[in-house]
Amino acid sequence: MSDYIRIEKAMAYMSEHVSSQPSLEDVAAHVHLSPFHFHRMFCKWAGTTPKRFLQALTLERSKRMLKKEDSLMDVSLSMGLSGGSRLYDHFVKLEAVTPGEHRNGGHGVTIQYGVNETPFGKIFVAITPRGVCRIEFLGSRSADEILVDIGKDWPKASLVQNNNATNYVANVLFSRLKDGESNPLSLHVMGTNFQVAVWRALLRIPPGQLASYSQIANALGYPKASRAVGNAVGSNPVAMLIPCHRVIQKSGALGGYRWGSTKKEMIQAWEFLREEPIEL
Repeated sequence: MSDYIRIEKAMAYMSEHVSSQPSLEDVAAHVHLSPFHFHRMFCKWAGTTPKRFLQALTLERSKRMLKKEDSLMDVSLSMGLSGGSRLYDHFVKLEAVTPGEHRNGGHGVTIQYGVNETPFGKIFVAITPRGVCRIEFLGSRSADEILVDIGKDWPKASLVQNNNATNYVANVLFSRLKDGESNPLSLHVMGTNFQVAVWRALLRIPPGQLASYSQIANALGYPKASRAVGNAVGSNPVAMLIPCHRVIQKSGALGGYRWGSTKKEMIQAWEFLREEPIEL
C-alpha cells in the first residue's frame, strides 16, 4: 500500500468516524502502521497533524459560510490569500471554449492526459495547449471512461498520455513546488454561458470558506436559480481547481459531490487548515 493510499484511507476513516473522535492509535491501526510512523507520514503528505485534521472536521461548516450575499462578487482571487494559499498565489485563469473551437471539434489540438497521485486519491488530469480541461478523481470512473467523454467533447483532437506534463498540475494543486518553480495555471473548459458564469463565481470563494447555492445564485443576479446553480456546480469538469467542493447547502449541510461526501469533507478540512491553523 502506497503512502498516498494510506493517507487517503486515514482521512476517510476520520471523516466517517468524526462523531466518535478516533484516537491516533485507532487511525494508525486502520492503515496498519504504528502511531509514530503514521503521525510522521500524515504530517509529511497531508501538511498537518492527524489531530488538527480531526479538529477541522469537527468545526461546523456553516461557521465558514460567506457572511454577505454579495460578497462573492467582491472578493478578488488575489485578495487576502497569502500564506498557505499556494494555489491562488499562482492565479487560476478560466477561459471558455470558443464557438469556433467547439464547431471544429478540437481539430489540430493535442490533449495530454495522465493519472497522478494526491493525498485524496488518484486524479485524472487532461490539458490542452491553452490550459487544464479536465480533472477527475478516479474511483467511481476509470481513466478509460473519462477518455471516452473527452473524445465526445473533442472528437477531432489527438489524445496523448503524458504523466510528466500532468504531474505539474498536481504539484501546483498540492504545493509541492518550491517558490519560483511554478507558472500561472489556466483552465480551458467547455460549457454553456450559465455554467461558465457559475464556475467563475466558484473561483471567487476564498480557500477555507464556503458558500451556498443560493448565495451563488444571488451573486449572479438569478436569486431563483439555486437548482440551476446546483446543476452547473455538479457539471464542473475540473475538480479542485474550480472549487465546487466549497459549495454547501444554505442550512450548513454538506450537500452533494460527484466524488462522494467523504472526499468533499476531507478537502474542505484540508483547505481550512492551510488557511487558519488551529491551536492545539
